[in-house]
Amino acid sequence: MAESSPYLNVIAGAYDALADLYADFVRGSLDRLPLDRSVVGAFADLVRAGGVRRVVEAGCGPGYMTAHLRDLGLDPFGVDLSPALIEIARADYPDLRFEVGSMGAIDVADGELGGLLSWYSMIHIPPPELPPYFAEFRRVLAPGGHLLVGFVESEGGPVVEFDHRVTPAYRWPIDELAGLAREERFVEVARMLREPLEDERFRRGHLLMRRDPAA
Repeated sequence: MAESSPYLNVIAGAYDALADLYADFVRGSLDRLPLDRSVVGAFADLVRAGGVRRVVEAGCGPGYMTAHLRDLGLDPFGVDLSPALIEIARADYPDLRFEVGSMGAIDVADGELGGLLSWYSMIHIPPPELPPYFAEFRRVLAPGGHLLVGFVESEGGPVVEFDHRVTPAYRWPIDELAGLAREERFVEVARMLREPLEDERFRRGHLLMRRDPAA
């Protein structure tokens, strides 16, 4: 998949412009999200059980979730479009590897990774452009490797654009997003829907999937 597209440049530029504010906003955010932490913890447990602890956070931003994966016993690295966010991640977590790049073209060999986390990073991808990302996720994951996607859920409605604080984003019905993953031979393991907190506007969705070992 091509690493450079107009919408990717827009996303990168928007996050570059607000990198410091965004990093300050998300630092420590997991502390008040026990349900979200539980899903990420289950993902880490499954990856460790599979034996390949090398994982990528695709769309890592300032790196706080990549660091959390390390704390859960995995061997993570992060990839993000925004050079400014990658610079912050490298400064905050100098022991971890962070790279500027697209999660649609991850620089690893086929089947190299035991897991992939996409934590609210796919929400900015225009819906017609999204299917190839699942193909790339399948490519980099080892057979039986696990994928966890966090996203903003559309609460029974169709895919809809919303006014994200940084750059436009999309809310997805969980069944439709799971269907895109199934088309790339991902098997659903679990799903979790969480109602919005007081300072959130929309329901949050989480899909935990496994690459079909036969695919």
